[in-house]
Amino acid sequence: MEDVFSHFDLVLKAFWLTVQLAFLSGVAALVLGTALAAMRVGPIAVLRWVAATYVTLVRNTPLLVMCVFVFFAAPNTGLLTGAPYVLKGTIAVSLYTAPFVAESLRAGVNAVPLGQAEAARAIGMTFGQNMRHVVLPQAFRASVPPLASTLIAMTKNTSVVAVFGLMEATARMRYFVNRNADDTMLIFVLFAIGYIVLVELISLGAVGLERRWRAAR
Repeated sequence: MEDVFSHFDLVLKAFWLTVQLAFLSGVAALVLGTALAAMRVGPIAVLRWVAATYVTLVRNTPLLVMCVFVFFAAPNTGLLTGAPYVLKGTIAVSLYTAPFVAESLRAGVNAVPLGQAEAARAIGMTFGQNMRHVVLPQAFRASVPPLASTLIAMTKNTSVVAVFGLMEATARMRYFVNRNADDTMLIFVLFAIGYIVLVELISLGAVGLERRWRAAR
């Protein structure tokens, strides 16, 4: 473990990159997932079909396939040519996570009493205003636990991009294991603790949001 601790700055940089990937992918997935959820419950049949098709396809596709598409297939068609690997990793993880966010939010939307949406329409609100001011705020409150689980899974899924050259935590762990085969188990434990800390921070944030919104009722 002497090699690891003498180069601990590399460990910190690797986890910082993991945090960046998780944060950027989480924000993008929440935005795209919210749009998909709104499309799935919206009045326009074509948009419902598009959102349902995307959700079904991506949820039944491994993240590795999405990464291969973003890192290799897309540049061959002229998309994302020369884009930084961090951007490609963010796009792959967020595109993969968005359908899970959408389904969590859709369950939250279904939990909102129907009478509230009907009352909003009765006073002249458009579908967009209804979703923005009445339905989605309540749906987010109801969806905090499943959304937290989705973001936790997404944080762990960022490890997949290590295959494509990003030196995040898992890639750095493999680097140290290759240099210190006798300390393999200790290195695994060290990096596992790092991931546990990240996951617990997301969990604590979700619990804090739940308590705050519960107190605001």
